Amino acid sequence: MTRRSLIASASALAAAAADSAKKLPVKKGVLVSMLPKDLSIKDKFQLAKDSGFDAVEGQTVDDPAIEAEMAKASQATGVPIHSVMNMLHWQFPLSSSDSEAVDKSMAGMETSIRNAAAWGANTVLLVPGVVNAATGYADAYKRSQAQVRKLIPSAEKNKVVIAVENVWNKFLLSPMEFARYVDEFQSPWVKAYFDVGNIVLYGFPQDWIRTLGAARIAKVHLKDFRNRRNMVVRANVPEFVNLREGDIDWKEVHKAFQDIGYKGYMTVELSGGDAKYLKDVASRVDLIINGE
Repeated sequence: MTRRSLIASASALAAAAADSAKKLPVKKGVLVSMLPKDLSIKDKFQLAKDSGFDAVEGQTVDDPAIEAEMAKASQATGVPIHSVMNMLHWQFPLSSSDSEAVDKSMAGMETSIRNAAAWGANTVLLVPGVVNAATGYADAYKRSQAQVRKLIPSAEKNKVVIAVENVWNKFLLSPMEFARYVDEFQSPWVKAYFDVGNIVLYGFPQDWIRTLGAARIAKVHLKDFRNRRNMVVRANVPEFVNLREGDIDWKEVHKAFQDIGYKGYMTVELSGGDAKYLKDVASRVDLIINGE
């Protein structure tokens, strides 16, 4: 081996080491609703795997037969279900003054926790409350916390984290308040499900990431967001777009996750599509993970 080839080899090794150090130590997930609806459950999981995803995020399932089929599909394909998205928290929020609505929401969470336990998932996503004309901010805060506390014993028994997500619910509007809301439970079974795209309308994802920190962030949702200026109506037109096509500074987001040492799942929450589309989405996630 010549001196030149030795130098080239050393440079290549150094570059590879640098790239490896830059890559976030995370796994890629895809929301089950993004997978083609005409496929069988097993084929959906296989497509997720073939498209480059490591895991699937499920949604609340009431039917025990479908719950069992999901578990079998996961086992057969080797694609884990890492999380469950609760599906009743918007229609029946825990912060409602209507006791029947709260009861339905609590039942939905118990079902979601049961799903998670059956599937081997370790988180259930929860939108904790909704502020609207009928529910004030303080009421949403107090009522939602009271109900979440009732769920902690079930979460602990099933080893499932209740992961509170930031959404457009006019609630938990700053990273400091979000951190305080989680901390006040004083429980390892309540954490944050951080959605990168949902923050862009009123904050900067990298700021929220650093404020919440790896100890609070259980899981991450990836989507992008853009504010377009419509000159016809002279107004900003907000819209969710494909990854790396919006206003998010993904390099800064990457750096923030690297700074806090996040090592969990990053799950795409976008429009659904076919195999070609899903492979493209997975490749976009790879670019984000690699800091490109």
